[in-house]
Amino acid sequence: MEVVPILARGGCDIVELGIPFSDPLADGATIQQASFRALQSGVTPQLCLDVAGKLRQQVSVPLVFMTYLNPVLYYGFEEFCRACVGSGVDGLIIPDLPPEEGAELETVTRSQGLDLIYLLAPTSTEERIRLVAERSRGFIYVVSVTGVTGARESLPDTLAAFIARVKQLASQPLCVGFGISTAGQARQVGQLADGVIVGSQIIKLMETDDGFKSVDSFVRELRNALDEVSPTKEP
Repeated sequence: MEVVPILARGGCDIVELGIPFSDPLADGATIQQASFRALQSGVTPQLCLDVAGKLRQQVSVPLVFMTYLNPVLYYGFEEFCRACVGSGVDGLIIPDLPPEEGAELETVTRSQGLDLIYLLAPTSTEERIRLVAERSRGFIYVVSVTGVTGARESLPDTLAAFIARVKQLASQPLCVGFGISTAGQARQVGQLADGVIVGSQIIKLMETDDGFKSVDSFVRELRNALDEVSPTKEP
């Protein structure tokens, strides 16, 4: 409740909210630990929906849930999507839902006006890229590395070629995540893609005891770095 308004004021275009799951297979150690602590503290999908609803009263930026299929399936596709709309959530990222198996949830999300955002990895074939380009709504989540989320010291040399390959087949904005942890990396990615996704580094900074000043400073650094790349782009 405290951090999301800081992110919005600092220049974040979209805020991703995580619904914890016991087997977060796409996430690295930082988010795994955060998910574990959340589950131990009794955080449920319903509580996340309630928090999103309260945040919607405070911020105007789009809110996107990132979670795994099991909690959504257990809640019920129709019920969950209706609840998301009621809480002011704009989209869903579900890393363990491949587009080949997403038709049912796609139908429900479209009927409710939610964006179902698919991921592409560096190992994605041309066939998979075409499928995601056809089905993903809002934007495409481009995974920068073959691996899990988490801050990294450098980005792979193959990233530019991968993004170029996706651009040839997709018309949606491409937002790159997994491993971005500095303003310099964000600037590098901003020269290649439409958006930069940062998660683990922000969670690490949230754990420092400084009243979230480091979070605010870091987000503003990211915003400034991206504005240097595209100064005419609206935040």
